[in-house]
Amino acid sequence: MGDFVIPKRVRTRLGHGAVAVSVSSPARRTPHAQSSAGQDGLRGCTGIFSVALLTSVAAPAIANSSSNKIHLTVAGTYATGIFDEGAAEIPAYAPEAKRLFVVNGADETIDALDLSNPANPTKLTSATLPISLKAYGSPNSVAVHGDLVAAAVEAPTVTDPGSVRFYTVDGTFLGAVTVGALPDMLTFTPDGTKVVVANEGEPRGDVNPDGSVSVIDISKGVNAATVKTASFTRFNAQRAQLQKQGVRFINADDTVAQEVEPEYVAVSPDSKRAWVTLQENNALAIVNLMTARVVRIVPLGTQNHALPRNAFDASDKDGRIHIVPWPVRGMYMPDSIAAFTTGGYTWLITANEGDDRGETARVKDLTLDPKAFPNAATLQQDENLGRLTVSTIDGDPDNDGVYDALYAYGGRSFSIWATNGKLLYDSCQQLEKITARALPKEFNSNNDENDSFDSRSDNKGPEPEGVAVGKVGARTYAFVGLERIGGIAVFDVTVPRRPHFVQYINNRDFSGDPENGTAGDLGPEGVEFISAADSPTGVPLLVVANEVSGTTTIYYVK
Repeated sequence: MGDFVIPKRVRTRLGHGAVAVSVSSPARRTPHAQSSAGQDGLRGCTGIFSVALLTSVAAPAIANSSSNKIHLTVAGTYATGIFDEGAAEIPAYAPEAKRLFVVNGADETIDALDLSNPANPTKLTSATLPISLKAYGSPNSVAVHGDLVAAAVEAPTVTDPGSVRFYTVDGTFLGAVTVGALPDMLTFTPDGTKVVVANEGEPRGDVNPDGSVSVIDISKGVNAATVKTASFTRFNAQRAQLQKQGVRFINADDTVAQEVEPEYVAVSPDSKRAWVTLQENNALAIVNLMTARVVRIVPLGTQNHALPRNAFDASDKDGRIHIVPWPVRGMYMPDSIAAFTTGGYTWLITANEGDDRGETARVKDLTLDPKAFPNAATLQQDENLGRLTVSTIDGDPDNDGVYDALYAYGGRSFSIWATNGKLLYDSCQQLEKITARALPKEFNSNNDENDSFDSRSDNKGPEPEGVAVGKVGARTYAFVGLERIGGIAVFDVTVPRRPHFVQYINNRDFSGDPENGTAGDLGPEGVEFISAADSPTGVPLLVVANEVSGTTTIYYVK
């Protein structure tokens, strides 16, 4: 199969300039053998779609020949009025209380929204709400199980141990435990007996604390909570072996435990195992929750952008949409991860954002090996690869300052993996193709500025950030948030080897003023699916917290 193709678009402005693109089921797709370094599984890119017109944001779902089709429409939005300060980052829903808890990094609180009417989410205030965390540090994540709310809080000195603080849904404090440095994300196990915390342990200055995973046992209640640490120290002696396998390490003077940076957690349905993304390491950690032990570190490999199906736009200075193959390897480097079950098996899905710790350069500033890149002078022009941000620690195995390969950050894609870390499917160039078709004048825009066409093509493109999975009827859907251009891409993942694109909706107004709050949703960060059984209206919902605009938007999923 050649390039992924979307036929001529039909799009409709939704409310404040929002855009939606909806499609029917794909014609056919043939799996491809995986050719990326470090992975030997199958993957493929979905094929050709037909496009259906969406009439308006308030219109009912469009009927089609398939009873399995879903359609997102905006229900309502809560706006903090705070621009570009992380005022809406991570959402977590409490079904019985019909309350949505949202990390507000600007105010250093966990805000509580009344979601009994999704069309009019309102902020709750009382003696205990919102939950203020200023005295303890800054909140990074929130999770809910039953009537229990857990917040991950980094210490005032970010390299010091952080904490997890527990509250009721009314905001009453129940207790706290100490965890590792920079607890960046936490989640309850499905059975509610544990909380799993990704302690990123980012370096600051000369201090680089260990990354770790905390396993908090609350089976006997919060007051009797115990904490075990799943440490990476046992891998310190395996650094050379792990690096040879494809795990990235940046600072030669640091240990493996210092180098790993746990980012996001997914938990198995039986609550016995967790998968933790190690974003900057381009790897996945598998954790036994019964023993609080890291079982394995799995390198995730790379995309081969020289293949037509992995084409991408590499330049922010060519004044056009130019999605073509380039001699570049894309490191997946996922941020969010979710586990889902379909067909009797558990699978993992990742949003392949990409991230760095400063070890970057533009291709035009590197010396390229003439054998590997005989057309280096042409490639290094700004309108080609010259502006692309790549890694300076990858692609030069003999450390002679001459690069034999180029490694870019992020896959600009989402991927589905087996639970052992083997790649099953990657969306390849689809997200750039979809957004190019839906928003040709705003393609690869940044999230804090309108009139920024193509400005992110040189650096991770649409930047898939968040992902949630939910079941509607007999079908399973993935909802992928795009941090830069914005919006949610919806895919049917019922058959994990053959996902297909369903809809792209972007509640952003490119004619508005971001700083004045008239540009709609900017910078989707956290995404949460609310099932029909848990929904206050009986209709499935999708919640998206947008960190740049400080808005939280609720979508009906019908």
